[in-house]
Amino acid sequence: MNTWEPRKNLRCVELLRHFWDDVYMELQRQNRSLVPDEFEPGLSSYLEQRARQRQSLQDWEAQINSVARGTKRILVRNRVDLEGPPKDFTYINEYKVGEGISVTAVTVGCNCSNCLENPLDGCCPGVSGHSFAYSEGGQVKVKPGKPIYECNNKCLCGPDCPNRVVQRGIQYTLCIFRTENGRGWGVRTSERIKKHSFVMEYVGEIITTEEAERRGQVYDRQGATYLFDLDYVEDEYTVDAANYGNVSHFVNHSCNPNLQVYNVFIDNLDERLPRLAFFANRGISSGEELTFDYNMQIDPIDVESTKMDSNFNITGSPFKPIVTGSPVKAIVAGSPKKYMRMECKCGTENCRGYLF
Repeated sequence: MNTWEPRKNLRCVELLRHFWDDVYMELQRQNRSLVPDEFEPGLSSYLEQRARQRQSLQDWEAQINSVARGTKRILVRNRVDLEGPPKDFTYINEYKVGEGISVTAVTVGCNCSNCLENPLDGCCPGVSGHSFAYSEGGQVKVKPGKPIYECNNKCLCGPDCPNRVVQRGIQYTLCIFRTENGRGWGVRTSERIKKHSFVMEYVGEIITTEEAERRGQVYDRQGATYLFDLDYVEDEYTVDAANYGNVSHFVNHSCNPNLQVYNVFIDNLDERLPRLAFFANRGISSGEELTFDYNMQIDPIDVESTKMDSNFNITGSPFKPIVTGSPVKAIVAGSPKKYMRMECKCGTENCRGYLF
């Protein structure tokens, strides 16, 4: 039998498993059940493409994990098609500050010996006039819409401080995978995530709203965008994760999401430039896809919470909703009464049918 591998390599159990997985997957796609005695050129060509794709995805996975911040690996899997790593995308851990934008680093920190049990002056959250956001186990306990103030690099507390959660990075093994229903790439967890636990940040390039408007017109023609407004207090800046981002770049929409966004402040206290952190809004099972609502609504629980724009995914003009998140999603342009309705493919029982 001919394969694309030298015979000596076929002693490797892993290579053999990949080979036969590819064979059966392609036969299933062709609605064939029997393995042919000889592989026709079409099947052989497919197996060669799969081998090259697998190597490119393995290289991309290694590159991601050489950069990613956290204690667990990020996996990459595609058992659906021959799509390889995204082009013109650079994996980053934190915001890339765009041209003409200045970020002022924090200059003071707390002097607490134990920020949870004995916070001096309310620790960093108290100094900013807010409540301590985390439980002893590190789960967020403030309601969506309220900001989170973590200890910073000027604080005397150590890295194990219970008020350092988002800054520790991703603590779960996540997998970027190819979806089977035409939603492009998605992200799932490879282990159980407790309710209210931090999962990931949304990072990208910080740009002005004017630049976001310009790029939005370009993305409109391309049919995809990753613009996310930083509008906690003012609508001055936007995060663009199209070319620079992390695993959140691949998170899909759901009408019944398991992630909730929070504004977080750590080494920069400028309220115009919060960090965007996703926390689990319920317990998430191993193997479950991670999602957030692209048309998320935040209930105004008090005056403070209304600082977060309930339509956080609307960039620039209020008449130009922009879908964020997945590379297969498109910009919707036009007035609120006339813009094109985008079909939702989340498949949940309470699916609204459309993203907007």
